[in-house]
Amino acid sequence: MGLTQSRPEVYPGDIVEYPRNKYFSHFAVYYGEKDGVPYVAHLTCRDSDSKMILFGRALRSEIKLDPLELLGKNYKVNNMMDGCFSVRDFHSVVKPAIDELMGREVTFDILFHNSEHQATLLRYGVKKSQQIERIYKHIMPSWKKLFEQKKL
Repeated sequence: MGLTQSRPEVYPGDIVEYPRNKYFSHFAVYYGEKDGVPYVAHLTCRDSDSKMILFGRALRSEIKLDPLELLGKNYKVNNMMDGCFSVRDFHSVVKPAIDELMGREVTFDILFHNSEHQATLLRYGVKKSQQIERIYKHIMPSWKKLFEQKKL
């Protein structure tokens, strides 16, 4: 029938969302093309040498540049806070920030510093996670004692 799958139009600085399951997605910031290949910058914990799976934390995570479709072919543009916050200029603010962060160690923490936090911090200068806010009321009671004992 001549139907082809269309991809969302992506511009430098856009937040790209890769749905993972019913509750969580992985987020990245579109970086642009290098040698004709589109790239995204994202916070990754896949190469971390110290993971605490139970608490959703990975030490020594980092910001990486990977081809757009390496993270998944199912993605969408989700600039979720464009109506609330002004978008920072990609070429003068966001791209230099990504370049500076690359290779530096970051603690990936599902509650306090995850890929959505990193993407909104780069795009808007605000660290916010809508997916965490939706499930926080379910997570916090199970972790409250551990927070109080400073085990998290």
